Amino acid sequence: MRKIIVFEYMTLDGVMEAPEKWQFPYLSKDVAEVIQSQISDVDAILLGRATYDIFAASWPSRTHNEFGVADKLNSAPKYVTSSTLVNPDWNNTTQIDGNVPEEIARLKRQPGGDIGILGSAALVQSLMGSGLIDEYRLMVHPIVLGYGKRLFQEENNLALKLVEVKAFSSGVLLLRYQPDGQNS
Repeated sequence: MRKIIVFEYMTLDGVMEAPEKWQFPYLSKDVAEVIQSQISDVDAILLGRATYDIFAASWPSRTHNEFGVADKLNSAPKYVTSSTLVNPDWNNTTQIDGNVPEEIARLKRQPGGDIGILGSAALVQSLMGSGLIDEYRLMVHPIVLGYGKRLFQEENNLALKLVEVKAFSSGVLLLRYQPDGQNS
Protein backbone atom coordinates (compact mmCIF):
# COMPACT_ATOMS: atom_id res chain seq x y z
CA MET A 1 0.00 0.00 0.00
CA ARG A 2 1.21 3.50 -0.83
CA LYS A 3 2.10 5.91 1.96
CA ILE A 4 0.89 9.48 2.39
CA ILE A 5 3.75 11.74 3.51
CA VAL A 6 3.13 15.33 4.62
CA PHE A 7 5.92 17.81 3.81
CA GLU A 8 5.73 21.12 5.67
CA TYR A 9 7.99 24.12 6.16
CA MET A 10 7.41 25.62 9.61
CA THR A 11 8.76 28.32 11.85
CA LEU A 12 9.91 27.56 15.37
CA ASP A 13 6.54 28.75 16.68
CA GLY A 14 4.64 26.43 14.32
CA VAL A 15 3.64 28.86 11.56
CA MET A 16 3.51 27.24 8.13
CA GLU A 17 1.74 29.99 6.20
CA ALA A 18 3.50 31.70 3.28
CA PRO A 19 6.94 30.08 3.61
CA GLU A 20 8.07 31.98 0.51
CA LYS A 21 8.23 35.04 2.79
CA TRP A 22 10.59 33.59 5.43
CA GLN A 23 12.26 30.32 4.37
CA PHE A 24 14.75 31.42 1.69
CA PRO A 25 17.43 32.82 4.04
CA TYR A 26 17.66 29.26 5.44
CA LEU A 27 17.82 27.45 2.09
CA SER A 28 21.34 26.12 2.47
CA LYS A 29 22.78 23.58 0.06
CA ASP A 30 22.07 20.68 2.43
CA VAL A 31 18.45 21.79 2.94
CA ALA A 32 17.96 22.11 -0.85
CA GLU A 33 19.35 18.59 -1.36
CA VAL A 34 16.83 17.11 1.09
CA ILE A 35 13.94 19.04 -0.49
CA GLN A 36 14.98 17.76 -3.92
CA SER A 37 15.29 14.20 -2.64
CA GLN A 38 11.93 14.23 -0.87
CA ILE A 39 10.06 15.52 -3.90
CA SER A 40 11.83 13.22 -6.34
CA ASP A 41 11.09 10.20 -4.14
CA VAL A 42 7.29 10.53 -4.32
CA ASP A 43 5.27 9.23 -7.25
CA ALA A 44 2.36 11.64 -6.90
CA ILE A 45 1.48 14.97 -5.29
CA LEU A 46 -1.70 15.65 -3.29
CA LEU A 47 -2.72 19.29 -2.84
CA GLY A 48 -5.49 21.31 -1.28
CA ARG A 49 -7.17 23.91 -3.48
CA ALA A 50 -5.31 27.00 -2.18
CA THR A 51 -1.87 25.38 -2.53
CA TYR A 52 -2.83 24.01 -5.95
CA ASP A 53 -3.79 27.50 -7.15
CA ILE A 54 -0.45 28.93 -5.97
CA PHE A 55 1.60 26.10 -7.47
CA ALA A 56 -0.35 25.95 -10.75
CA ALA A 57 0.19 29.68 -11.24
CA SER A 58 3.93 29.39 -10.71
CA TRP A 59 5.54 26.01 -11.46
CA PRO A 60 4.40 25.36 -15.07
CA SER A 61 6.40 28.36 -16.29
CA ARG A 62 9.59 27.15 -14.61
CA THR A 63 11.43 25.29 -17.31
CA HIS A 64 14.98 25.50 -15.95
CA ASN A 65 14.24 23.01 -13.14
CA GLU A 66 14.41 25.60 -10.39
CA PHE A 67 15.59 24.14 -7.07
CA GLY A 68 15.80 20.77 -8.80
CA VAL A 69 12.07 20.12 -8.42
CA ALA A 70 10.29 21.95 -11.25
CA ASP A 71 10.47 19.06 -13.71
CA LYS A 72 9.12 16.61 -11.12
CA LEU A 73 6.29 18.89 -9.97
CA ASN A 74 5.26 19.59 -13.55
CA SER A 75 5.32 15.98 -14.73
CA ALA A 76 4.11 14.03 -11.66
CA PRO A 77 0.49 12.97 -11.25
CA LYS A 78 -1.22 15.59 -9.10
CA TYR A 79 -4.46 15.29 -7.17
CA VAL A 80 -6.26 18.41 -5.95
CA THR A 81 -9.09 18.31 -3.44
CA SER A 82 -11.78 20.82 -4.39
CA SER A 83 -15.49 20.93 -5.03
CA THR A 84 -15.27 24.27 -6.85
CA LEU A 85 -12.30 23.95 -9.21
CA VAL A 86 -13.32 23.91 -12.86
CA ASN A 87 -11.05 22.16 -15.37
CA PRO A 88 -7.71 21.94 -13.57
CA ASP A 89 -5.21 22.73 -16.29
CA TRP A 90 -1.85 21.99 -14.70
CA ASN A 91 -0.33 18.95 -16.44
CA ASN A 92 -1.42 15.55 -15.03
CA THR A 93 -3.92 16.96 -12.50
CA THR A 94 -6.94 15.00 -11.30
CA GLN A 95 -9.59 16.63 -9.16
CA ILE A 96 -10.96 14.92 -6.05
CA ASP A 97 -14.34 16.48 -5.32
CA GLY A 98 -16.30 13.75 -3.59
CA ASN A 99 -15.66 12.10 -0.25
CA VAL A 100 -12.03 13.19 0.18
CA PRO A 101 -10.94 10.66 2.84
CA GLU A 102 -12.57 7.82 0.88
CA GLU A 103 -10.90 8.91 -2.37
CA ILE A 104 -7.50 9.28 -0.69
CA ALA A 105 -7.87 5.81 0.86
CA ARG A 106 -8.59 4.52 -2.67
CA LEU A 107 -5.44 6.26 -3.97
CA LYS A 108 -3.39 4.59 -1.24
CA ARG A 109 -4.62 1.17 -2.35
CA GLN A 110 -3.59 1.73 -5.97
CA PRO A 111 -0.22 0.44 -7.15
CA GLY A 112 2.62 2.92 -7.09
CA GLY A 113 4.97 4.75 -4.81
CA ASP A 114 4.41 7.24 -2.04
CA ILE A 115 2.14 10.28 -2.31
CA GLY A 116 3.40 13.60 -0.94
CA ILE A 117 1.21 16.39 0.43
CA LEU A 118 2.94 19.75 0.04
CA GLY A 119 1.67 22.63 2.19
CA SER A 120 -2.13 22.35 2.04
CA ALA A 121 -2.83 23.05 5.72
CA ALA A 122 -6.61 22.66 5.53
CA LEU A 123 -6.29 19.33 3.72
CA VAL A 124 -3.72 18.00 6.20
CA GLN A 125 -5.78 19.19 9.17
CA SER A 126 -8.87 17.47 7.74
CA LEU A 127 -6.95 14.20 7.44
CA MET A 128 -5.28 14.23 10.86
CA GLY A 129 -6.61 11.41 12.98
CA SER A 130 -8.08 9.62 9.95
CA GLY A 131 -5.33 7.02 9.77
CA LEU A 132 -4.51 8.12 6.21
CA ILE A 133 -1.32 10.07 6.96
CA ASP A 134 1.68 7.80 7.37
CA GLU A 135 4.38 10.36 8.06
CA TYR A 136 4.96 14.04 8.81
CA ARG A 137 8.24 15.58 7.62
CA LEU A 138 8.52 18.98 9.23
CA MET A 139 11.34 21.32 8.23
CA VAL A 140 11.48 23.65 11.23
CA HIS A 141 13.18 26.97 10.53
CA PRO A 142 14.94 29.00 13.26
CA ILE A 143 12.61 31.98 13.09
CA VAL A 144 9.67 33.04 15.26
CA LEU A 145 6.92 35.01 13.50
CA GLY A 146 4.36 35.23 16.29
CA TYR A 147 1.44 35.19 13.84
CA GLY A 148 0.12 33.15 10.94
CA LYS A 149 -1.59 29.88 10.13
CA ARG A 150 -0.33 26.94 12.13
CA LEU A 151 -0.47 23.33 11.04
CA PHE A 152 -1.48 21.94 14.42
CA GLN A 153 -4.69 23.41 15.81
CA GLU A 154 -6.34 23.04 19.20
CA GLU A 155 -8.76 20.47 17.82
CA ASN A 156 -5.90 18.25 16.59
CA ASN A 157 -5.38 15.34 18.93
CA LEU A 158 -2.39 13.36 17.72
CA ALA A 159 0.20 11.15 19.30
CA LEU A 160 3.30 11.00 17.13
CA LYS A 161 6.48 8.99 17.29
CA LEU A 162 9.77 10.69 16.36
CA VAL A 163 11.66 8.60 13.78
CA GLU A 164 14.42 11.00 12.70
CA VAL A 165 16.00 14.34 13.52
CA LYS A 166 18.42 15.95 11.12
CA ALA A 167 20.11 19.32 11.66
CA PHE A 168 21.27 21.46 8.74
CA SER A 169 24.03 24.07 8.46
CA SER A 170 21.46 26.91 8.29
CA GLY A 171 19.84 25.93 11.60
CA VAL A 172 16.86 24.19 9.99
CA LEU A 173 15.78 20.90 11.56
CA LEU A 174 14.07 18.07 9.74
CA LEU A 175 11.74 16.29 12.16
CA ARG A 176 10.17 13.08 10.88
CA TYR A 177 7.19 11.76 12.80
CA GLN A 178 4.85 8.83 12.30
CA PRO A 179 1.49 8.34 14.00
CA ASP A 180 1.97 5.98 16.94
CA GLY A 181 -1.56 4.63 16.85
CA GLN A 182 -2.63 6.31 20.07
CA ASN A 183 -4.67 9.47 20.50
CA SER A 184 -3.60 11.48 23.51
